[in-house]
Amino acid sequence: MNLDDNKVQEILLNQNYITKVDLEKAKKSINEGASVVDYFLDQGILTKKLLGQALAEAENVHYFDLKNNLPSYEQILKFPEEIAREYRLIFTKEDEEKMFFTSDNPTESKNIFLSMGELFPVENITVSYSLPEDIDFALDYFYKKPLKTRFSDIIKGGKKVAQEIVNEIFNDALAYNSSDVHFEPQGKETIIRFRVDGVLQEAGRISNEYYSNILNFIKVQGGLRIDEHYSAQDGSMSYKFGKQEVDMRLSILPVVGGEKIAIRILAKYIKGFSLHEIGLEKRDRDLMRKEIQRPFGMILTSGPTGSGKTTTLYSLLRLLNNPRVNITTLEDPIEYRVKGINQIQVNQATNLTFLKGLRTIVRQDPDVIMVGEIRDEETAEMAVNASLTGHLLLSTFHANDAATTIARLLDMNIEPFLLASTLRVVVAQRLVRKLCEKCRYSVSVSKDDFKKEHPEIAKYLKKENNVFYQSHGCESCGYTGYNGRTAIFEIILNTPELQDLILNRPSAKQIWELAKKQDAKSLFADGMEKVKAGVTSLDDLLRVALP
Repeated sequence: MNLDDNKVQEILLNQNYITKVDLEKAKKSINEGASVVDYFLDQGILTKKLLGQALAEAENVHYFDLKNNLPSYEQILKFPEEIAREYRLIFTKEDEEKMFFTSDNPTESKNIFLSMGELFPVENITVSYSLPEDIDFALDYFYKKPLKTRFSDIIKGGKKVAQEIVNEIFNDALAYNSSDVHFEPQGKETIIRFRVDGVLQEAGRISNEYYSNILNFIKVQGGLRIDEHYSAQDGSMSYKFGKQEVDMRLSILPVVGGEKIAIRILAKYIKGFSLHEIGLEKRDRDLMRKEIQRPFGMILTSGPTGSGKTTTLYSLLRLLNNPRVNITTLEDPIEYRVKGINQIQVNQATNLTFLKGLRTIVRQDPDVIMVGEIRDEETAEMAVNASLTGHLLLSTFHANDAATTIARLLDMNIEPFLLASTLRVVVAQRLVRKLCEKCRYSVSVSKDDFKKEHPEIAKYLKKENNVFYQSHGCESCGYTGYNGRTAIFEIILNTPELQDLILNRPSAKQIWELAKKQDAKSLFADGMEKVKAGVTSLDDLLRVALP
């Protein structure tokens, strides 16, 4: 959470929300530099509501549970968006005498009303406290228009300035928390699509008379050639969204009808996800915390592009990051910027590849190394040797599941005895969409009915009568029924039995059979737990994983 950990600890102690014994136990249980507050939340010692109440008491104001008591659109839009974002103020309700706001900094927020005179008289204002993440949620939730983009209004107004149109497209994409923006020329017009929560959605269309200028403007911003129309080009650019600096990776490809642009939006600074927030269950969180404490070895995350592998690795690095540990990463591109970590961008133009960068890194006295991706035999061999010589190495790998990751490494001619002795954990993962909490509803499902329609899934149901969840779709989720994403995981721990098996060059099937006997859960099994908990729907789980 985006809070000063030491300050929060002091508040919790002073107000008796935790004891000194709790605090000492927490500090002993986590790695230095990790968040004690996140530990309390993960262990259930604190809830977010109790945390919010404690922080509100320290500010001498009331706590407002904004996430579970969202005001109406009509109410929220009575307050100017620019001021709401700058001062992190949410207009929650009003009556004949008072107007009620909430903020994650209520003391400072009150100052804005002094300058607003008669419109919002200070004596009629009450400001309460809400958690920073809930304020972020509300700002995005209220001030983005569900699939009604503002860049269309600029075009309807007859403006043809490419920079203004592109800026509004980027503003809309960032307001929706899009991960990608696509410009797709189709005949006489170009379709703009945003990838939101992993799914592409059409955001608008523009005439090709605008698109040629937009294409050239983006090429210039990305340092690409504007006179090249028949070759693929890659570049990067930055965009300022409010106070936030956003990095973007560009790919331009000639297609029938013109040139297609795909833009990947990269987060400038890591949001500080905890292992709990990315979707790991308690058993798996405890396992990962234990494994990253080891002085050497290799931890791999696998899955297709866009499955959250890098986010998982950074969640682990966040626990390891402290002044006494030298952490160095080698990435292409750098997706998150983290203070205290040495981050290196792969650069083919200067021949700084994953392999050559890794060879250099091991001479820089690192304790922890993160390699963005193991792509070839040479990098795989170098990664294994680095982990063998006293380094904890984290990396990603393209494979369909955890067992296949091990089998593919053996196929890359990694010596079985080296892999058996260095590999610690393999994590396979996928991203599923989270059901919108505003329009989610429960459905009763009997096991007998499931046996008729989905016999392969029925074995995951232990009860005769089960409750699943669906969503209607509402204004807050853009009528998609989903809001945000979480991950499902498959984790294989390299046990002594598995080490013996690896020495015999097993197939992926043999590896998984042993892992199952040792209580490993498949991607689908982990996903079914989230389906039964109402986190996601069965339909969305089946979109990314099969039983």
